[in-house]
Amino acid sequence: MDETSLAATRRSLHAVAELVLAGPQYRDHGTIRLSVTPGGFATVTGTGLRVDGTDLVTDRQRLAIAGRSCADLAAAAGVAPHALREAYPDASTVTPGEILDLDPAAAGWLARCWSAGDTALRRLDPAQRPVLWPEHFDVAVRIDGTNFGVSPGDGAIPQPYAYVGPPEPRPGPFWNQPFGAARPLRDLDDAHPDAVLAFFAEGRGRIAAGD
Repeated sequence: MDETSLAATRRSLHAVAELVLAGPQYRDHGTIRLSVTPGGFATVTGTGLRVDGTDLVTDRQRLAIAGRSCADLAAAAGVAPHALREAYPDASTVTPGEILDLDPAAAGWLARCWSAGDTALRRLDPAQRPVLWPEHFDVAVRIDGTNFGVSPGDGAIPQPYAYVGPPEPRPGPFWNQPFGAARPLRDLDDAHPDAVLAFFAEGRGRIAAGD
């Protein structure tokens, strides 16, 4: 898919994650955490809402996201849309009434990337439970002060990527970003969990070796 379709799909899914899932959950239960699930992501408490592909799924129905607004989706799911500006400064700019646009192929690719990241992170540190954070829409864990995760893409890197973010900048070609190291998921065997894990493990090993 092209970057325009990917960006539009990411923006719409991000809005649903914030306004329909994490926002109401935060208001009612005090946590913004989401979890990666087959085909997408879900709340961890309270409403039991999840996104599967291009649909919002409740305990009673599946609602197509494309062509609807977050306000419409929230009403159908029995929650009130809620932004997360009090939780962090980089909240989505999508308004509750904006009509959402999704490309099925792009939604499937993003779900595959989050799933690969979630699997790799669980194998990297089985004691941790990865979190899909709605602020940057990345699935991540922190190990000994270093952040490991998979992002669906952003303004700096438009395609989904895996990253290793040590607490301090490090020299050397492995560390190719101001925040640490990043690799496009396409370059990691098309988001295969083994390849993502190998990248995480290399970063962890380099940090341990002082490299």
